[in-house]
Amino acid sequence: NDERPVTIITGRAWKRKGGKPEGVHLMLVAPDDDSAVRRALESLAAEGYAEAELDQIGDLNGVPDEEPHLSAYQG
Repeated sequence: NDERPVTIITGRAWKRKGGKPEGVHLMLVAPDDDSAVRRALESLAAEGYAEAELDQIGDLNGVPDEEPHLSAYQG
């Protein structure tokens, strides 16, 4: 099976240093956890976030049951 699992990462991100944090949930496909974290941080930076703290990382097992993850999973 060559399919990689979908990785979900949760945390907080700031548009500007010292500003109000926003909760973030990122879903992506990566070969390993280090690559997933790197891609998550790069994606947040590309969206204009100045800082991020990532709290949890894990693999999704099957299709999520609840929003907002279900919509994100379906693309």
